[in-house]
Amino acid sequence: MDTAYPREDPRAPTARKTDGAAATALTLGTSCPPPRDHLIWSVFSTLYLNLCCLGFLALVHSVKARDQKMAGDLEAAQRYGSKAKCYNILAAMWSLVPPLLLLGLVVTGALHLSQLAKDSAAFFSTKFDDGDYD
Repeated sequence: MDTAYPREDPRAPTARKTDGAAATALTLGTSCPPPRDHLIWSVFSTLYLNLCCLGFLALVHSVKARDQKMAGDLEAAQRYGSKAKCYNILAAMWSLVPPLLLLGLVVTGALHLSQLAKDSAAFFSTKFDDGDYD
């Protein structure tokens, strides 16, 4: 479960001065969203698209990214999350591209064989004149 959503309530009341003086607000640093760990994608890659154990590697890096995010080391969590994303993409490509290539080869082979059968049928049904056999 990714906890990237904001936890602050935007409708929360703010403290206001009643004496008419202007309030000053300071923002210290920028709040960036926490790094993604791609855990759900890694679980599906492990269960369904596990070719050469890439899905398992993605799951390992996703769990490490989640652990580092909970420990507060956002840089390490970002590194592990990006590695998990790369392994998930590789697992998906290695599992989807070969069957698609095989399907393309079967279709083109079937088309080629049907064209050969049509040409050979036309060759064997050729009528010759009786004079050709003398």
